[in-house]
Parts: sequence; structure tokens; C-alpha cells
Amino acid sequence: MEIKYTRRFLSKLEEVFTEANYVLRYEKGNFKSGFCLIKDSKVAIVNKYFPVEGKINCLYEILKSANLDDSCLSDKTRQFYQEICQKETVR
Repeated sequence: MEIKYTRRFLSKLEEVFTEANYVLRYEKGNFKSGFCLIKDSKVAIVNKYFPVEGKINCLYEILKSANLDDSCLSDKTRQFYQEICQKETVR
């Protein structure tokens, strides 16, 4: 799957978080990697001052590293999430 740096692609990534019952917040902060996952809770915080490309990269990295329960995702969103996860295993 090819990463597209558009607002539409960003919305698709945000939709995965919403359907997985994660709280996605855009806040100011000086996170080393541009994002922060709060332990033992479903909260992801991304630096709000990042451009669209930076936000997409952060959300993409979170999705690759977080083990989401894809049973609560719709079919379309589950397929999108699995494509993201498969890209990680190909490398």
C-alpha cells in the first residue's frame, strides 16, 4: 500500500483510531517522535503543529506498532488496517 499525503488519507487513518475506540488528540508538545501513546489507555497524542505529512507519518507509525483489536472495525476499515500491518511484515 502506498502512503498518500492527502487530507483524505489522514481522515482514513483517523477513522481507524475512532473505530478502535482510541482517543486521538492533537496537542502541542515536544515529543521525541512527534507522538505519544499513554500507557494502559487508548489515547494517542500527536503534535498539532505538524503538517499533514507529519501527522500521517505519526499515525501510520502508531498503527504499525499498536496491536489494535480489529474485530471492532468495519470491513472496509479492517481491510485498510490490515494493509498497513502487512506492509510492515513485507520489509
